[in-house]
Amino acid sequence: MIGKLTGLVDSTDEDHLILDVGGVGYLVFASARTLGRLPAKGAGVSLRIETHVREDQIRLYGFIDRAEQDWFRLMQTVQGVGTRHALAILSTLPPQELAKAIAAQDKAALATANGVGPKLAGRIVAELREKVDGIALGPVLVATQNGVETATAETTTEDAVSALVNLGYRRSEAFGVVVEASRRLGAEAGVETLIREGLKELAS
Repeated sequence: MIGKLTGLVDSTDEDHLILDVGGVGYLVFASARTLGRLPAKGAGVSLRIETHVREDQIRLYGFIDRAEQDWFRLMQTVQGVGTRHALAILSTLPPQELAKAIAAQDKAALATANGVGPKLAGRIVAELREKVDGIALGPVLVATQNGVETATAETTTEDAVSALVNLGYRRSEAFGVVVEASRRLGAEAGVETLIREGLKELAS
């Protein structure tokens, strides 16, 4: 199995490139993000490679960095998501934005990818949200009121995000600024404070 290729960029197309490795041209499929970050024709580059072997073909998928490769693998653990869908999503959303969209349950952001409908986008969000590292709502503050535990931090964050979405901002965009404000200000920050801080960030 091929895990990495280092060679010269021979040519690029809409969804792939030809990488010249010692005189042998390897056809490597890649996202628009990876293709856009390649050096000029004739320049050297190293790509991380996923090798997919089927009865009738061998396909190579190339990635400029590990984050994109990890997401490519992870998305294919979702039923109905193949290599084409995974590359389409990565062509639309870079890894960091993809993580935010999934953590924020922003199905609309994923559905902008070519060939990904609302139903599949919803399944991806539902199945991968718990697997996203580092982009969670943060620790849930558990408070006790008359013996009843309430997850106040998560509720406050979600209320602030919903308010910003109602003002016309994209869910993943609103989620990012609210979570950042919550981390900066602490668990005591109320909904109005988070909305105000989020609006400042979005306006800057």
